[in-house]
Amino acid sequence: QVQLVEFGGGLVQSGGSLRLSCVVSGITFSEEAIAWYRQAPGKQRDFVAQITKGGYANYPASVEGRFIMSRDNAKNTVYLQMNNLKPEDTAVYYCKILGIPSWGQGTQVNVSS
Repeated sequence: QVQLVEFGGGLVQSGGSLRLSCVVSGITFSEEAIAWYRQAPGKQRDFVAQITKGGYANYPASVEGRFIMSRDNAKNTVYLQMNNLKPEDTAVYYCKILGIPSWGQGTQVNVSS
């Protein structure tokens, strides 16, 4: 059974940084592409970052240059380093294995102005 556990969220001031982590189990982690998504209240869940099994990451324009996604295959963990945070980054952040319809519980990020 695939499980994803996100953590590392919290409250931070605008311009601050946070690092999110997602621990994955129940699958051969090193063979999977993994993504981060986020969902703000009343809005749809949006793509934030994706990393291939080879470690190549890509981002939408909204976070490009501010967010960095990485992975540690030895720890079955992906990370999302978020810098220069803005109030519009406030959301619940989720990780997801591409092609597998499972979600974790998410981790809340709040950015105050």
